[in-house]
Amino acid sequence: MTPSRSRWKTAIALVLTAIMLFPVYWMVNSSFTRDSDMRRTPPSFFPTHPTFEGYSAVFDQQLPYLGTSLLVGMGTVLLTVALAAPAGYSLALLRPRGGGVLSFLLLAAQMIPAIIMAMGFYAIYLSLGFLNTVPGLIVADSTLAVPFAVLIFTAFMSGIPGELLQAAKVDGAGSVRIFWSIVLPISRTAAITVSLFAFLWSWSDFVFASTLDSGGDHQPITLGIYHYIGNNNQQWNAIMAAAVVASIPTTLILIAAQRHIAAGATTGAVKD
Repeated sequence: MTPSRSRWKTAIALVLTAIMLFPVYWMVNSSFTRDSDMRRTPPSFFPTHPTFEGYSAVFDQQLPYLGTSLLVGMGTVLLTVALAAPAGYSLALLRPRGGGVLSFLLLAAQMIPAIIMAMGFYAIYLSLGFLNTVPGLIVADSTLAVPFAVLIFTAFMSGIPGELLQAAKVDGAGSVRIFWSIVLPISRTAAITVSLFAFLWSWSDFVFASTLDSGGDHQPITLGIYHYIGNNNQQWNAIMAAAVVASIPTTLILIAAQRHIAAGATTGAVKD
């Protein structure tokens, strides 16, 4: 590839990246802009009189929503890993009868629209008195993450050398001991990938939250922003500040674990 052609491709990539990231920049810019300055024509690309009023309002009113989202996200991660890791181990290494059918059903489960699942959960939770609860949201959000997580764990664990497992069996280790002491530590990359996706899905969930927890005392940040827009549709700096604050945890997590995400998501794509 010639240097000039490489520079052109780099320039095009930078332009496309700037276009895609412009809404993010505008969100941050608006969060520091006064409401009176936001109505000016043409709009300013930099806040002429920066203000932290929006962020002050957010921290006064949105912290309970952020706390609920963190609680739901961590609960979803724990439940997803607890269910998906043993299931992936069974499908990949124990090879039970009907494993192929189960893998197909896991793929099919990811095609079911979330709103249909939310209606089913609503009917069940209504009869059980489980509506408007944090555990209810954790269970519902896990249904989105578990099928994907099982497939990731299965693909990763299928690549574990059989000689390693056979050596453990010779030493007297049973299936549970092999899973806990050997397979699970080796599958750290897959576990991190699964945990990140489970957290991101639960953090950004709106369908389950609005259906199963719309009137509860503990609502996630997606509902917090939704209600905030409805109640303060003239205070756009506060609305944008809420969006920025809600984006910070997931952004930091993605940056910190970028390498693990790439490695875990491509596991099993290429076989020797």
